[in-house]
Amino acid sequence: MYDFLIVGAGLFGAAFAQTVTEQGKTCLVIDRRPHIGGIAYTENVRGIAVHRYGAHIFHTDNKAVWDYVNRFSEFNNFINSPMARYNNELYNLPFNMNTFSKMWNVFTPSEAKAIIDKQRADAGIIEPKNLEEQALFLAGRDIYEKLIKGYTEKQWGRSCSELPAFIIKRLPLRFTFDNNYFNDRWQGIPTGGYTPMVSRMLDGIDVKLNTDYFDFIKDNPGIAGKTVYTGAIDGFFGYCYGELEYRSLRFETETLDTDNYQGNAVINYTGREAPYTRIIEHKHFEFGTQPQTVITREYPVKWERGLEACYPVNDERSMALLAKYQTLAEERGGVIFGGRLGQYKYCDMDKVIESAMGAATREACDGNR
Repeated sequence: MYDFLIVGAGLFGAAFAQTVTEQGKTCLVIDRRPHIGGIAYTENVRGIAVHRYGAHIFHTDNKAVWDYVNRFSEFNNFINSPMARYNNELYNLPFNMNTFSKMWNVFTPSEAKAIIDKQRADAGIIEPKNLEEQALFLAGRDIYEKLIKGYTEKQWGRSCSELPAFIIKRLPLRFTFDNNYFNDRWQGIPTGGYTPMVSRMLDGIDVKLNTDYFDFIKDNPGIAGKTVYTGAIDGFFGYCYGELEYRSLRFETETLDTDNYQGNAVINYTGREAPYTRIIEHKHFEFGTQPQTVITREYPVKWERGLEACYPVNDERSMALLAKYQTLAEERGGVIFGGRLGQYKYCDMDKVIESAMGAATREACDGNR
Protein backbone atom coordinates (compact mmCIF):
# COMPACT_ATOMS: atom_id res chain seq x y z
CA MET A 1 0.00 0.00 0.00
CA TYR A 2 2.90 2.38 0.72
CA ASP A 3 6.45 2.85 -0.43
CA PHE A 4 7.58 3.54 3.15
CA LEU A 5 6.36 2.71 6.62
CA ILE A 6 7.96 5.30 8.88
CA VAL A 7 8.10 4.41 12.56
CA GLY A 8 8.29 7.59 14.62
CA ALA A 9 6.76 11.03 14.01
CA GLY A 10 9.73 12.95 15.39
CA LEU A 11 12.03 15.17 13.38
CA PHE A 12 13.76 12.36 11.48
CA GLY A 13 10.52 10.61 10.59
CA ALA A 14 8.73 13.83 9.63
CA ALA A 15 11.60 15.14 7.49
CA PHE A 16 12.03 11.78 5.77
CA ALA A 17 8.30 11.49 5.09
CA GLN A 18 8.00 15.03 3.77
CA THR A 19 11.04 14.70 1.52
CA VAL A 20 10.07 11.40 -0.13
CA THR A 21 6.43 12.50 -0.48
CA GLU A 22 7.61 15.59 -2.31
CA GLN A 23 9.46 13.26 -4.68
CA GLY A 24 6.35 11.23 -5.45
CA LYS A 25 6.57 8.42 -2.91
CA THR A 26 3.84 7.29 -0.52
CA CYS A 27 4.28 6.95 3.26
CA LEU A 28 2.50 5.93 6.38
CA VAL A 29 3.90 7.39 9.60
CA ILE A 30 3.10 5.64 12.87
CA ASP A 31 4.05 6.55 16.42
CA ARG A 32 3.45 4.88 19.76
CA ARG A 33 2.95 8.27 21.38
CA PRO A 34 -0.36 10.14 21.36
CA HIS A 35 1.31 13.09 19.63
CA ILE A 36 3.66 14.00 16.78
CA GLY A 37 7.03 15.70 17.23
CA GLY A 38 8.87 13.04 19.23
CA ILE A 39 10.91 14.55 22.05
CA ALA A 40 10.75 17.96 20.35
CA TYR A 41 7.01 17.98 21.10
CA THR A 42 5.66 21.25 22.50
CA GLU A 43 2.27 21.63 24.17
CA ASN A 44 0.34 24.88 24.45
CA VAL A 45 -0.32 25.68 28.11
CA ARG A 46 -2.08 28.99 28.67
CA GLY A 47 -0.53 30.41 25.54
CA ILE A 48 2.98 29.15 26.37
CA ALA A 49 4.68 26.52 24.19
CA VAL A 50 5.93 24.06 26.81
CA HIS A 51 8.85 21.82 25.77
CA ARG A 52 7.56 18.59 27.31
CA TYR A 53 10.83 16.66 26.92
CA GLY A 54 13.29 19.39 27.85
CA ALA A 55 14.67 22.46 26.16
CA HIS A 56 15.05 22.33 22.38
CA ILE A 57 16.83 25.25 20.73
CA PHE A 58 17.30 24.99 17.00
CA HIS A 59 20.72 26.02 15.70
CA THR A 60 22.64 25.27 12.52
CA ASP A 61 25.35 26.37 10.12
CA ASN A 62 23.75 24.41 7.31
CA LYS A 63 21.86 26.83 5.03
CA ALA A 64 20.00 24.02 3.28
CA VAL A 65 18.61 22.78 6.60
CA TRP A 66 17.81 26.33 7.76
CA ASP A 67 15.95 27.05 4.53
CA TYR A 68 14.12 23.74 4.85
CA VAL A 69 12.76 24.27 8.38
CA ASN A 70 11.78 27.83 7.53
CA ARG A 71 9.43 26.41 4.92
CA PHE A 72 7.31 25.10 7.77
CA SER A 73 7.65 27.76 10.44
CA GLU A 74 8.92 31.22 11.14
CA PHE A 75 11.75 31.23 13.67
CA ASN A 76 12.32 33.93 16.26
CA ASN A 77 15.72 35.33 17.19
CA PHE A 78 16.08 33.52 20.52
CA ILE A 79 19.74 33.25 21.55
CA ASN A 80 20.58 30.46 23.96
CA SER A 81 22.34 32.07 26.93
CA PRO A 82 21.90 29.73 29.90
CA MET A 83 22.99 30.52 33.43
CA ALA A 84 24.59 28.23 36.02
CA ARG A 85 23.73 28.37 39.69
CA TYR A 86 26.25 26.95 42.15
CA ASN A 87 24.88 27.21 45.69
CA ASN A 88 24.16 30.96 45.95
CA GLU A 89 26.45 31.99 43.09
CA LEU A 90 25.24 32.67 39.54
CA TYR A 91 27.45 32.36 36.45
CA ASN A 92 27.08 32.81 32.70
CA LEU A 93 27.40 29.89 30.30
CA PRO A 94 29.26 28.95 28.20
CA PHE A 95 32.47 29.66 30.12
CA ASN A 96 33.41 33.17 29.02
CA MET A 97 34.77 36.43 30.37
CA ASN A 98 31.51 37.10 32.23
CA THR A 99 32.00 33.74 33.98
CA PHE A 100 35.65 34.41 34.80
CA SER A 101 35.04 37.97 35.95
CA LYS A 102 32.35 36.83 38.38
CA MET A 103 34.41 33.90 39.65
CA TRP A 104 37.77 35.65 40.15
CA ASN A 105 37.00 39.37 39.98
CA VAL A 106 39.17 39.78 36.86
CA PHE A 107 38.55 42.10 33.95
CA THR A 108 40.82 41.09 31.07
CA PRO A 109 41.44 37.90 29.08
CA SER A 110 45.08 37.84 30.14
CA GLU A 111 44.11 37.84 33.83
CA ALA A 112 41.66 34.99 33.30
CA LYS A 113 44.12 32.97 31.22
CA ALA A 114 46.81 33.37 33.90
CA ILE A 115 44.55 31.90 36.59
CA ILE A 116 43.44 29.01 34.40
CA ASP A 117 47.01 28.26 33.31
CA LYS A 118 48.18 28.18 36.92
CA GLN A 119 45.38 25.84 37.96
CA ARG A 120 46.13 23.59 35.00
CA ALA A 121 49.79 23.46 36.00
CA ASP A 122 48.89 22.78 39.64
CA ALA A 123 46.75 19.81 38.55
CA GLY A 124 49.85 18.26 36.96
CA ILE A 125 47.88 16.26 34.40
CA ILE A 126 49.58 15.49 31.08
CA GLU A 127 47.40 12.76 29.59
CA PRO A 128 43.84 12.83 30.97
CA LYS A 129 42.44 9.36 31.60
CA ASN A 130 38.88 10.26 32.63
CA LEU A 131 36.43 13.17 32.60
CA GLU A 132 37.65 14.64 35.88
CA GLU A 133 41.24 14.77 34.66
CA GLN A 134 40.13 16.11 31.29
CA ALA A 135 38.19 18.95 32.94
CA LEU A 136 41.08 19.87 35.24
CA PHE A 137 43.46 19.71 32.27
CA LEU A 138 41.30 22.06 30.18
CA ALA A 139 39.75 24.46 32.67
CA GLY A 140 41.41 24.22 36.09
CA ARG A 141 39.99 23.36 39.50
CA ASP A 142 37.60 26.26 40.17
CA ILE A 143 35.57 25.81 37.01
CA TYR A 144 35.61 22.04 37.42
CA GLU A 145 34.48 22.10 41.06
CA LYS A 146 31.78 24.74 40.66
CA LEU A 147 30.41 24.32 37.16
CA ILE A 148 31.25 20.82 35.90
CA LYS A 149 31.56 18.21 38.63
CA GLY A 150 28.15 18.25 40.32
CA TYR A 151 26.14 18.78 37.15
CA THR A 152 27.97 16.03 35.27
CA GLU A 153 27.70 13.49 38.07
CA LYS A 154 23.96 14.14 38.38
CA GLN A 155 23.54 13.92 34.61
CA TRP A 156 25.34 10.61 34.15
CA GLY A 157 24.82 9.00 37.57
CA ARG A 158 28.53 8.29 37.95
CA SER A 159 31.58 9.92 39.47
CA CYS A 160 33.51 12.11 37.03
CA SER A 161 36.55 9.91 37.66
CA GLU A 162 34.55 6.97 36.24
CA LEU A 163 33.40 8.76 33.09
CA PRO A 164 35.36 8.79 29.82
CA ALA A 165 37.32 11.91 28.96
CA PHE A 166 35.78 12.29 25.50
CA ILE A 167 32.49 13.57 26.95
CA ILE A 168 34.11 17.00 27.41
CA LYS A 169 36.99 16.65 24.96
CA ARG A 170 36.31 20.08 23.50
CA LEU A 171 35.26 22.05 26.54
CA PRO A 172 34.90 25.63 25.23
CA LEU A 173 36.66 28.48 27.04
CA ARG A 174 35.85 31.84 25.49
CA PHE A 175 37.87 34.87 26.39
CA THR A 176 35.21 37.30 25.19
CA PHE A 177 32.13 38.71 26.90
CA ASP A 178 29.79 36.62 24.73
CA ASN A 179 26.99 34.61 26.33
CA ASN A 180 25.76 33.00 23.10
CA TYR A 181 26.00 29.27 23.80
CA PHE A 182 26.17 28.27 20.14
CA ASN A 183 28.53 29.40 17.41
CA ASP A 184 26.11 28.54 14.62
CA ARG A 185 25.04 31.22 12.19
CA TRP A 186 21.30 30.58 12.59
CA GLN A 187 19.34 29.77 15.73
CA GLY A 188 15.94 30.32 17.23
CA ILE A 189 12.64 28.76 18.23
CA PRO A 190 9.81 28.07 15.76
CA THR A 191 6.91 30.44 16.41
CA GLY A 192 4.33 28.61 18.50
CA GLY A 193 6.70 25.71 19.20
CA TYR A 194 7.81 22.59 17.35
CA THR A 195 4.47 20.78 17.16
CA PRO A 196 2.91 23.18 14.62
CA MET A 197 6.10 22.98 12.54
CA VAL A 198 6.07 19.16 12.47
CA SER A 199 2.34 19.20 11.73
CA ARG A 200 3.01 21.26 8.59
CA MET A 201 5.81 18.88 7.59
CA LEU A 202 3.35 15.99 7.80
CA ASP A 203 0.52 17.80 6.04
CA GLY A 204 -1.20 15.44 3.59
CA ILE A 205 0.72 12.37 4.85
CA ASP A 206 -1.07 9.46 6.53
CA VAL A 207 -0.29 9.38 10.27
CA LYS A 208 -1.44 6.92 12.93
CA LEU A 209 -0.72 7.72 16.59
CA ASN A 210 -1.02 5.46 19.66
CA THR A 211 0.29 2.70 17.40
CA ASP A 212 2.95 0.21 18.44
CA TYR A 213 5.08 -0.93 15.52
CA PHE A 214 5.36 -4.58 16.57
CA ASP A 215 1.61 -4.97 17.07
CA PHE A 216 0.89 -3.08 13.86
CA ILE A 217 3.29 -5.03 11.64
CA LYS A 218 1.86 -8.35 12.85
CA ASP A 219 -1.50 -7.36 11.41
CA ASN A 220 -0.06 -5.55 8.38
CA PRO A 221 3.07 -7.49 7.35
CA GLY A 222 3.23 -6.30 3.74
CA ILE A 223 2.03 -2.75 4.14
CA ALA A 224 5.15 -1.04 2.75
CA GLY A 225 8.12 -1.72 0.54
CA LYS A 226 10.59 -0.41 3.10
CA THR A 227 10.58 0.51 6.78
CA VAL A 228 12.20 3.57 8.34
CA TYR A 229 12.69 2.85 12.02
CA THR A 230 13.52 5.63 14.49
CA GLY A 231 13.04 3.64 17.67
CA ALA A 232 15.84 1.93 19.57
CA ILE A 233 17.87 -0.37 17.32
CA ASP A 234 18.42 -2.90 20.13
CA GLY A 235 14.67 -2.96 20.84
CA PHE A 236 13.94 -3.63 17.17
CA PHE A 237 15.95 -6.83 17.43
CA GLY A 238 14.41 -7.84 20.75
CA TYR A 239 17.58 -6.96 22.71
CA CYS A 240 19.06 -10.21 21.46
CA TYR A 241 22.63 -9.11 22.26
CA GLY A 242 21.64 -7.17 25.39
CA GLU A 243 20.53 -3.62 26.10
CA LEU A 244 22.37 -0.52 24.98
CA GLU A 245 22.77 1.89 27.88
CA TYR A 246 20.99 5.23 28.15
CA ARG A 247 20.26 7.93 30.68
CA SER A 248 16.70 9.10 31.12
CA LEU A 249 15.01 12.19 32.55
CA ARG A 250 12.07 12.82 34.81
CA PHE A 251 10.23 16.11 34.38
CA GLU A 252 8.28 18.05 37.00
CA THR A 253 6.26 20.80 35.36
CA GLU A 254 4.10 23.37 37.13
CA THR A 255 2.22 26.53 36.27
CA LEU A 256 2.99 29.46 38.58
CA ASP A 257 0.92 32.54 39.27
CA THR A 258 3.73 34.93 38.45
CA ASP A 259 4.81 36.51 35.19
CA ASN A 260 8.54 35.76 35.64
CA TYR A 261 10.04 33.06 37.83
CA GLN A 262 13.77 33.07 37.07
CA GLY A 263 14.38 35.66 34.35
CA ASN A 264 15.97 33.21 31.91
CA ALA A 265 14.87 30.28 29.77
CA VAL A 266 17.40 27.84 31.27
CA ILE A 267 19.31 27.86 34.56
CA ASN A 268 21.59 24.89 35.28
CA TYR A 269 22.01 23.81 38.91
CA THR A 270 25.61 22.64 39.11
CA GLY A 271 25.84 21.91 42.85
CA ARG A 272 24.88 18.60 44.41
CA GLU A 273 22.48 20.27 46.86
CA ALA A 274 19.82 20.46 44.09
CA PRO A 275 18.63 17.03 42.90
CA TYR A 276 17.70 18.41 39.47
CA THR A 277 20.12 19.56 36.79
CA ARG A 278 18.19 22.55 35.49
CA ILE A 279 15.01 24.57 35.57
CA ILE A 280 13.41 25.63 32.30
CA GLU A 281 11.04 28.60 32.14
CA HIS A 282 9.34 28.04 28.82
CA LYS A 283 7.85 31.45 28.09
CA HIS A 284 11.32 32.99 27.73
CA PHE A 285 11.95 30.90 24.59
CA GLU A 286 9.43 33.10 22.81
CA PHE A 287 9.73 36.30 24.86
CA GLY A 288 6.31 35.65 26.38
CA THR A 289 4.33 38.34 28.22
CA GLN A 290 1.66 36.06 29.70
CA PRO A 291 0.56 36.86 33.27
CA GLN A 292 1.53 33.33 34.38
CA THR A 293 4.55 31.14 33.73
CA VAL A 294 5.35 27.44 33.35
CA ILE A 295 8.54 25.91 34.70
CA THR A 296 10.02 22.42 34.42
CA ARG A 297 12.61 20.81 36.67
CA GLU A 298 14.73 18.10 35.05
CA TYR A 299 15.86 15.11 37.11
CA PRO A 300 18.29 12.65 35.52
CA VAL A 301 17.38 9.03 36.25
CA LYS A 302 18.70 5.60 35.43
CA TRP A 303 17.13 4.29 32.25
CA GLU A 304 15.12 1.11 32.17
CA ARG A 305 12.66 -0.24 29.64
CA GLY A 306 9.51 1.85 29.53
CA LEU A 307 11.34 5.11 30.27
CA GLU A 308 12.38 7.68 27.69
CA ALA A 309 15.86 6.88 26.37
CA CYS A 310 17.28 10.41 26.31
CA TYR A 311 21.08 10.20 26.22
CA PRO A 312 23.05 7.31 24.71
CA VAL A 313 25.94 6.24 26.94
CA ASN A 314 28.53 5.72 24.23
CA ASP A 315 31.00 3.74 26.31
CA GLU A 316 33.08 0.84 25.01
CA ARG A 317 30.55 -1.83 25.99
CA SER A 318 27.63 -0.09 24.32
CA MET A 319 29.57 0.73 21.17
CA ALA A 320 30.61 -2.93 20.84
CA LEU A 321 26.95 -3.94 21.19
CA LEU A 322 25.92 -1.30 18.66
CA ALA A 323 28.34 -2.75 16.09
CA LYS A 324 26.66 -6.14 16.48
CA TYR A 325 23.19 -4.67 15.99
CA GLN A 326 24.34 -2.68 12.96
CA THR A 327 25.73 -5.86 11.40
CA LEU A 328 22.40 -7.56 12.08
CA ALA A 329 20.60 -4.65 10.41
CA GLU A 330 22.78 -4.93 7.30
CA GLU A 331 22.17 -8.68 7.09
CA ARG A 332 18.42 -8.27 7.47
CA GLY A 333 18.02 -5.43 4.95
CA GLY A 334 14.83 -3.55 4.13
CA VAL A 335 14.99 -1.30 7.20
CA ILE A 336 16.54 2.15 7.45
CA PHE A 337 17.53 3.04 11.01
CA GLY A 338 17.57 6.76 11.72
CA GLY A 339 17.49 9.35 14.47
CA ARG A 340 18.91 9.38 17.95
CA LEU A 341 17.69 5.91 18.93
CA GLY A 342 17.96 4.19 15.57
CA GLN A 343 21.59 5.29 15.24
CA TYR A 344 22.34 5.29 18.99
CA LYS A 345 23.83 8.73 18.66
CA TYR A 346 23.04 12.02 20.36
CA CYS A 347 22.47 14.52 17.55
CA ASP A 348 21.46 18.16 17.38
CA MET A 349 18.16 18.74 15.61
CA ASP A 350 19.71 20.14 12.45
CA LYS A 351 21.89 17.05 12.09
CA VAL A 352 18.83 14.80 12.49
CA ILE A 353 16.99 16.69 9.76
CA GLU A 354 20.05 16.76 7.50
CA SER A 355 20.45 13.00 7.91
CA ALA A 356 16.75 12.37 7.20
CA MET A 357 16.75 14.57 4.09
CA GLY A 358 19.85 12.82 2.78
CA ALA A 359 18.48 9.33 3.42
CA ALA A 360 15.13 10.23 1.86
CA THR A 361 16.73 11.69 -1.25
CA ARG A 362 18.91 8.60 -1.72
CA GLU A 363 15.96 6.26 -1.28
CA ALA A 364 13.72 8.21 -3.65
CA CYS A 365 16.46 8.29 -6.29
CA ASP A 366 17.16 4.56 -5.93
CA GLY A 367 13.45 3.83 -6.25
CA ASN A 368 13.18 5.85 -9.44
CA ARG A 369 15.96 4.01 -11.24
